[in-house]
Amino acid sequence: MSTEREQKLSRARTRLVLDHPFIGSLVLHLELKPAQGDWCKTTATNAKKIFYNEEYIDALTPAETLHVLAHEALHCGLSHFARKGQRDKTRWDLACDFAVNSILKAEGMNGPPGTLYEASFDGMTAEEIYPYMEEHEDKERQDDHMFGDEGGEGQSEQRDKNNMSAQESSLLDKQWQTRLTNALQQAAQAGKLKGDLKRMIKSLLDAQLPWRNMLAYYMSQIARDDYKYHRPSSRRGGDVIYPSLRSEYADVFVVLDTSGSVTNAELNRFISEIDAIKGQARARITLFACDAEITPPTPLTFEAWETLEIPKDLQGGGGTSFKPVFEYIEKEFLRPDLLIYFTDAEGVFPKLAPNFPVIWLVKGKREVPWGQRVQLN
Repeated sequence: MSTEREQKLSRARTRLVLDHPFIGSLVLHLELKPAQGDWCKTTATNAKKIFYNEEYIDALTPAETLHVLAHEALHCGLSHFARKGQRDKTRWDLACDFAVNSILKAEGMNGPPGTLYEASFDGMTAEEIYPYMEEHEDKERQDDHMFGDEGGEGQSEQRDKNNMSAQESSLLDKQWQTRLTNALQQAAQAGKLKGDLKRMIKSLLDAQLPWRNMLAYYMSQIARDDYKYHRPSSRRGGDVIYPSLRSEYADVFVVLDTSGSVTNAELNRFISEIDAIKGQARARITLFACDAEITPPTPLTFEAWETLEIPKDLQGGGGTSFKPVFEYIEKEFLRPDLLIYFTDAEGVFPKLAPNFPVIWLVKGKREVPWGQRVQLN
């Protein structure tokens, strides 16, 4: 016979399926299991099961029980266990909690006391929230994420240290992506998937690459390899026209926002990445620095074989306007193959998009009115 606690959990899971079919579908893939010993203070997941502290569950209201099950299911559905990378585990866990709770808040679910929520993080992914976690490191995690640096099922059976292998993480990630897709379809058919959550899930399913890979992809697309045709020397004889490979350098404009919101360390990391990519893409780089106006001594041009670096005497720190660079390009009758703007996107944009491709590499959560936005993770 099931206990009152088990009935409480079962009712919560059923209510999720009925009222929140997207999240409910994810919960159904996770076995509910009481935690043995005192290692689990609240709830926990290893992307295969949800573990729970029995006394903690007993103290929750039905609505709070709903929230904690949904919280663990979203950690799994969003593949937080596979997206940590080289990030600090404590900060990553906090970022994941903030991201999940923002989604649940939008779904009308409020958590128990101690639930981590910050309105300014609404609509942001864990990767976007992570850079802000330094100021939240004193916060206590509300659940136990048993993946990444930790794994397994804990105390003897449940909490033994056996790190999730890369192969296991990859397999689980693929499984949860399939489950996420199915859950998305079911919720859409039921008409119970809100806009913000739908956009976030579709964004995740688009499998967006890290920004370095994204930039490498875009720059490789503009590399110029084509053939020119010319008549051979008369010594070859005949009238056949033979092709020869012609490689030209692509013109890439790179703009640094020096208004002060982007740190020197971040600017230097970005420039190092561009420098590593440009040789492979055979790109000639024209470097601009700009706050409210273009900052001397830029613009500077670097050939594909030259080391790209930020001038030591570069100044900045004023207000932010994105107009000066585009006005300069128009005035000088220039047309780059690609322009990459590294910024927090807080400033004045030109009203109209130019007639060349623009990538905004954005630190923070601001949107851009046109061009391709790539999130700095």
